[in-house]
Amino acid sequence: MDVPECHDEVCITCSDAAVEVRVLELRPDGLALVDTGSGHEEVSVALVRARVGDTVLVHAGEAIALVAAEGSSRGAAS
Repeated sequence: MDVPECHDEVCITCSDAAVEVRVLELRPDGLALVDTGSGHEEVSVALVRARVGDTVLVHAGEAIALVAAEGSSRGAAS
């Protein structure tokens, strides 16, 4: 599988495809620092109940689904 690359100030998570990333740190205002596999980026986790260690699906800088949760199954925020 090809790994997306950054071009002309476009982040990996802003491509046309959603990508799986791992949450490294939760930040204020519904943001998180994530590991993209080729670097770290800040994304919004306002739509999901993510915790550190979770894998989330991100599109255009927004986590849209919880793929794998550390220790339990959780989904989208209500």
